[in-house]
Amino acid sequence: MIFLRNILFYPAFYLGSVFFVLASVVSIPIGPAPLRWSVAAWSRFHRTCLRWLLGIKIEVEGQLSREPVFYAVRHESFFEAIDAPAMYDTPVTFAKHELSIIPGWGRAAKAYGMIFVERDQGAKALRKMVSAAREYSQEGRPLVIYPEGTRTPHGEAGKLQAGFAGLYKLIGLPVVPVAVNSGPMYHRFWKRPGTITYRIGETIPPGLPRAEIEARVIAAINALN
Repeated sequence: MIFLRNILFYPAFYLGSVFFVLASVVSIPIGPAPLRWSVAAWSRFHRTCLRWLLGIKIEVEGQLSREPVFYAVRHESFFEAIDAPAMYDTPVTFAKHELSIIPGWGRAAKAYGMIFVERDQGAKALRKMVSAAREYSQEGRPLVIYPEGTRTPHGEAGKLQAGFAGLYKLIGLPVVPVAVNSGPMYHRFWKRPGTITYRIGETIPPGLPRAEIEARVIAAINALN
């Protein structure tokens, strides 16, 4: 049954994604509203494929903020990134620069408001990211970051990238940590049915020392481990 679910999911989702990517690219000259609709629709389409083809349900424990905040999200699989537009309200996500070169998708992601991280550029890249993040947050959009910097297997507590504390200090927004347990269901080629849970942590105020903000974020995003 798992095999059957997967051979239905992969062609359905990825062929369907081609349509949404094309729709996103075409909508760029029209304006932000149709582009944002296309991106959110793609993410909701992914959720539909999870529910009806893979047998994966999604549950959310707690409430998301209605104000612009900095979401620090546990990263166990590609699920968190694909699901972000459906989970949050027009989120601005920090992502590795390599994703920006994907044909079509990279262009749409830039226009939508994704902030690409150029790790080899050092302080210059940090200033650029902070400037972009401030502009987007002033528009009322939430920021989403995966502070571990890479996917971490379920059950393991990863380390936070050094850049997270710097962004937290310079951007000056409250941080909402988000735990998620997608790994057992989604972090593998043969995806398995089950329930992926988001747990929204307590809002952490800006201005805390680096050691404290990192300790609190690590504890909160690993709450489902």
